[in-house]
Amino acid sequence: MSAVTSDSPSFGRRLAGFGRTLISPRGAVFLLLIVLLVAITVLNPSFAEPGQFIRFVQRVAPVAIVAIGQYFVIVGGEFDLSMGSVVTAQVVIAGNLIGQDESKSIPVLLFMLAFGAFIGLVNGLIVTLLKVPSFIVTLGMMLALLGATLYWTGGAATGNPADGFRQIGRGGIRDIPVIEILPWSVVILVVILLVAIWFARRPFGRTIIALGDNPTAASYSGARSWWVKTSTFIISSLSATVAGVLLVGYAGVHPSVGRGYEFTAITAVVLGGVVLGGGRGWVVAAAAGAFALEALFTLLNFAGVPSTYRDAVQGFIIILAVAYAATTFRARRRGSALETSAGAQAEPKEPDAAAASARPAPIPSTQRADNETKGGS
Repeated sequence: MSAVTSDSPSFGRRLAGFGRTLISPRGAVFLLLIVLLVAITVLNPSFAEPGQFIRFVQRVAPVAIVAIGQYFVIVGGEFDLSMGSVVTAQVVIAGNLIGQDESKSIPVLLFMLAFGAFIGLVNGLIVTLLKVPSFIVTLGMMLALLGATLYWTGGAATGNPADGFRQIGRGGIRDIPVIEILPWSVVILVVILLVAIWFARRPFGRTIIALGDNPTAASYSGARSWWVKTSTFIISSLSATVAGVLLVGYAGVHPSVGRGYEFTAITAVVLGGVVLGGGRGWVVAAAAGAFALEALFTLLNFAGVPSTYRDAVQGFIIILAVAYAATTFRARRRGSALETSAGAQAEPKEPDAAAASARPAPIPSTQRADNETKGGS
């Protein structure tokens, strides 16, 4: 009985901490996701069926993977606007280079990963070594990839990869009880999320966050800032590549497949509580932001709201996120200024050397005694 009593305060503190997490910017997205899923179930009860829900997760998987990649760029203090064009380029590459030859699937997949890493490397090196803002660099890369893709395809759907390759995004593990099929895209999402959690907790992942929070302090700590920041762009482009591989399975090969994915990823990340400007965020919340965003669009669809409002909703969320980031940044600057002033006041002042040398030297006690004796006589 005493053990239960001693553990009760600890349980209460944990419960209170869980409640604070839910209402914090990092945890509010989970509460929002639950509310949206409940609202969707009320409008469409069949959504709660395991098979329907797993298909919802399958549909969100590419967006969540792109959001995970965008998370590392944003938490490091930058943006990547080229993700949507990378997705489009990879879909077109798969559709036209593989064709109906199953034997080309693995070589083309390796080429796609290398191409994605190369795009991220170019973005990162231009940002870090040439000091060009990431917004401009990735915007230019987005337009360059989009123009090359349109030139290659003529703006029309071209290519049709082999069914074996398309099964990565379309197929899964069948004959699973209750859900019937576990899509490969869901498995890939879970694996990538677990790897992202592990990576974010490693020293290199913590350095990315520190670099986004205070680049000067991170550079003084001995971190190779240029490589750390470049790696975030490589991760981002690789995540867009994986999303492109999954989208080939059920979205087909068309130059508009990846349209808007960069803004969707940014919206999902900021919806997950990641602060624009870097230094604050959680990768799990960023992935949850993708699910919350897709759940919001699904709810609007069931409510009869036209799909043309999607861009307006995303824009509104980004505006709120930018406003919140600006407020948080100003608060952090005020806090840093207060800490600096408080430290300066608490630090004891060194005596001025000039003033110390100007003061007369103290007279030894024996000399004072002789002076007093002479004066008295």
